Amino acid sequence: MNELILNTGIQNFINKNWNTDIVSVLLKKPLFEGISQKALVQQLESKKKAKDKLPTWFNTERIYYPPKLHIEQSSSELTADYKAGLVDGKNLVDVTGGFGVDSYSFSKKMSSVIHCEINSELSEIVQHNFNRLKVENIKCHALDGLVFLKESSSQFDWIFIDPSRRNDRKGKVFLLKDCEPNVPNVLAELFAASKNVLVKVSPLLDISQTVNELNHVKEIHVVAVDNEVKEILFLLNANFKGETDYYAVNLYKGKKDIFKFRAKEEKDVQTDLGMPHTFLYEPNAAILKSAAFKSIGNRYGLKKLEKHSHLYTSEQLIEFPGSRFKIKSTVPYSKSTMTSFKAVKANVTTRNFNSSVAEIRKKYKIQDGGKDYLFFTKTLDNKYKVLICEKIASE
Repeated sequence: MNELILNTGIQNFINKNWNTDIVSVLLKKPLFEGISQKALVQQLESKKKAKDKLPTWFNTERIYYPPKLHIEQSSSELTADYKAGLVDGKNLVDVTGGFGVDSYSFSKKMSSVIHCEINSELSEIVQHNFNRLKVENIKCHALDGLVFLKESSSQFDWIFIDPSRRNDRKGKVFLLKDCEPNVPNVLAELFAASKNVLVKVSPLLDISQTVNELNHVKEIHVVAVDNEVKEILFLLNANFKGETDYYAVNLYKGKKDIFKFRAKEEKDVQTDLGMPHTFLYEPNAAILKSAAFKSIGNRYGLKKLEKHSHLYTSEQLIEFPGSRFKIKSTVPYSKSTMTSFKAVKANVTTRNFNSSVAEIRKKYKIQDGGKDYLFFTKTLDNKYKVLICEKIASE
């Protein structure tokens, strides 16, 4: 951590130029003594990343930013605050602290938070920033959080852990055991220090497989922001033996839609199928990720277009946790009907269809955008259809 970056002149430059062209800064000779252009660009890039994701940091003077990867990998303030709403008690240990966004939100709910980060420089940066943010109930430790738990004789109300993809794993990771720390392997150690463990995982991880890898899963929260799934949370309690509650959460425009269900409900409920009526409904991304395909239709009294299509319809318009459309017309998917779509401008979605959105756009030269929404899907009569819709604005 180069403290020269905190000097007034350099901070003024960062505040005025965080949105400037980075390449132009890199190509210049060093602007400030003791500060390389690379180090200066790190501050500019990371501050820009923080603007919408971490507004509290962005708007606080003399924040020191780490490489932008740490900002990219951190929670947003919005999702961190949601996590903080799941915990209570006096003390919490964040064993994979990172840039400290989650710890900051937890500190608003808990009397004491311990932030563990094995990267000593990042830990120093986080401690500096907590001082700038005037947070007094977080203690930073520059060590492995699991080592901290082993060396501590204390019991904690909560442990938070955010495992990351192991360096030896290439490409996408779908299993919790392929992350570091390997939570299933250290679960006994975690429960020895706290009865309550909150695990954050990537949206790419398979939920059912993760449930099988873990024990005592009390709640699962699939959290989306503006209809994009950002993280999946597994709330574990060492004494819990009941049925897991699922929460599909979409945070948007200062609001949140929460759809709660249980796996047994989803398994046992009968799907009510029907041909397209006047209105069409597309569940939000959190509901789709949590696989509440039957529960959502049953709960809202909707008919599903086909068992695997995950689109729903009704004669009367209702409130719904997702997007709502008015169906203007329904046409069969065929060579003759598709000629009318060539070179039009429309929003295209496929559900249970034999071609991708990209393939359809390329084949029929459909441009992106416009007021029309085209749903390519299979309906109850086992035929492929195109539903031509207009979107109903959300309130």
